[in-house]
Amino acid sequence: MEELSAAAITRDLKTSLVGREVIYYPSLTSTMEVAKRVARSGAAEGTVIIAGEQTGGWGRLGRGWLSPPGNIALSVILSPQLTYVPYLIMLASLAVVHTIESVTGLKPQIKWPNDVLVNSKKVSGILIESDIRKDKVNFAVIGVGINVSLKPADFPAIQTIATSLSGELGGEVSRVGIVRRLLVELDRLCLILPGGKVIYEEWRDRLETLGKKVRVKSGDAVYEGVAESVAENGSLLLRQPDGSLVKIVAGDVATLHI
Repeated sequence: MEELSAAAITRDLKTSLVGREVIYYPSLTSTMEVAKRVARSGAAEGTVIIAGEQTGGWGRLGRGWLSPPGNIALSVILSPQLTYVPYLIMLASLAVVHTIESVTGLKPQIKWPNDVLVNSKKVSGILIESDIRKDKVNFAVIGVGINVSLKPADFPAIQTIATSLSGELGGEVSRVGIVRRLLVELDRLCLILPGGKVIYEEWRDRLETLGKKVRVKSGDAVYEGVAESVAENGSLLLRQPDGSLVKIVAGDVATLHI
């Protein structure tokens, strides 16, 4: 397995914001926790926390996220304006998709709101956590997990729903190559964030969820209907059987096969 290190990641890295400082840990409970801690301590915007192994990570809705050795778990500290926060989930999803396409040639898609799929199985998860007080964003953290060499068969709970880059390609994939490209893509998209509509439109067009009949669990409520579109704030617009349109801010989507 190739060595993952801050030096290997940052060597001649052509970014202006993301990755100006990279802090690498061979093993860590959670990159999100460390990123939030160093952000509160005044870490520079664009600082990246990355772990060779993450032992206690989590994803959306508090679910655990596996990241054994050989995979990617990282978090990026940003200081966006409040109006840009809804775009971060879109920006991160697109950065992962562009990275996978560029490095591997695979054709990933996005499942609303932020799961990245290859051949209908999850290869990456994204989490956004923000510290907002009195309409001011103190910091936001983008967390990204990518299954590079994960073997889903070793983890029965996710065996049928997860995949990995090496599994899809049938060979090794460079973690350093993936991380470097990801930081370049995040940096590029952060620089165009003031024109968030462009990011929203590409994210919308990449969503494999749209046009399908789905069931959405949002909190204690369950909705069924056709995923018609998404609003610019990221909400899913679901057309219910009675013709009404419901806007869902957050939830889990399952495709209904007729």
